[in-house]
Amino acid sequence: MRGRNRVTGKNDGMLVKKDFHIPLFDLITCLSDVIDMVNPSLVNHHNMVGYITYLIATQMDFPLRQRYNLLLAGKLHDIGALSCQARIETLQFEVNNPFRHAEMGWLLLRGFKPLAGAADLIRFHHLNWGNGSGTSFQGEVVPLGSHILHLADRVAVLVNRQHHVLSQTKRICRAIEAQVGDMFAPEVVKAFLKLAEKEYFWLDLGSPAVTSLLRRRVNLETIELNMDGILSLGKVFSRIIDFRSRFTATHSSGVAASASCLARLVGFSEEECVKMEVAGYLHDLGKLAVPAEILEKPEGLLQHERDIIRSHPYYTYRTLERITDMGMINAWCSFHHECLNGKGYPFHLTSADLSLGARIMAVADVFTAITEDRPYREGMTLDNAMSVLNNMAKNEALDASVVGMLAGNFSEINAVRLASQSAASREYDQILLQLNTIH
Repeated sequence: MRGRNRVTGKNDGMLVKKDFHIPLFDLITCLSDVIDMVNPSLVNHHNMVGYITYLIATQMDFPLRQRYNLLLAGKLHDIGALSCQARIETLQFEVNNPFRHAEMGWLLLRGFKPLAGAADLIRFHHLNWGNGSGTSFQGEVVPLGSHILHLADRVAVLVNRQHHVLSQTKRICRAIEAQVGDMFAPEVVKAFLKLAEKEYFWLDLGSPAVTSLLRRRVNLETIELNMDGILSLGKVFSRIIDFRSRFTATHSSGVAASASCLARLVGFSEEECVKMEVAGYLHDLGKLAVPAEILEKPEGLLQHERDIIRSHPYYTYRTLERITDMGMINAWCSFHHECLNGKGYPFHLTSADLSLGARIMAVADVFTAITEDRPYREGMTLDNAMSVLNNMAKNEALDASVVGMLAGNFSEINAVRLASQSAASREYDQILLQLNTIH
């Protein structure tokens, strides 16, 4: 089925271009925005840090490319703080044991070339200057940009959003000056204090439109990704989504593999199968707005916790809709909880609205969820899994023809799922092993 749906207003089944044009600023903004949704106290924090970091680097006459990397690092600096509690702890002026989440951020981002420079800055963004000793850490050279990011982050957490920002400038400047040489590099403090003399700096910082201000100020390039590049992007996002919890550590990789295999079996082109795999990696992007404490809860969820969980496909959709070239991927991945009978969520689409790609994704998601092993239970056997899927198809929650294709090729699809999830599990374990060496 190749059709138009009421949410996108677009045809979801057209063959895609081989190259994807991704506005880097919009890509990073959509990711940082959904991360900051996890708690009201965190809203706009990444944007504030990105703004401060970029302006300090400009004040210090950093080359344009370095300023770009610093902006990206500022907008993603706490991406390695995996739980809601860990994120809230980063809002303290002096953070206990900060290196673990900084290292995690580096490990998550370094594999995607356009973000590799930002990842290197994030790795050391909580390192104190230590009267010059902060130029290196455990044998690694620490870029000055990491110290800019450190100061910008601390300035942002000192801003009390309950009071007018101009009434706080002297207090914040005194707090920063008190730590010059110890926490912060003197030349970075000097550049910050020069900026702090200007009211516009603080008023922009306190503005809800800080993202728009940054977009106008910074002309970040549009990156062009081929099919391998878009797959690399999808895998990076899936690690960010899934590696927050042992409960979900391999889920997106399983969905991506299953959906791509199903798409090939029903006759999708090679390019469409790649997009389907990427959609699988991204389908739970909105879960970044769900506290890890809820995701890891083994017992039954309370009603308000279920409501939070049910919001995640909405955030996936609204997050990705800003990237025009990912429109088809968005339509396929964001509707994985919609049902043919209109009883799904969050848009309550019906069979007339749901393309074949969206139907495949829904089946792949349920299939993976019920067959994968979780820390608190084993995955279902073939018979039990097919019983669940067939009942859902009978009730028009899932597409019966896609479920039938899965049933007829269960062994092949399940083997692909297992191989993909085993690889993701090994990567997750390797990252945890590396994190355990950080002190």
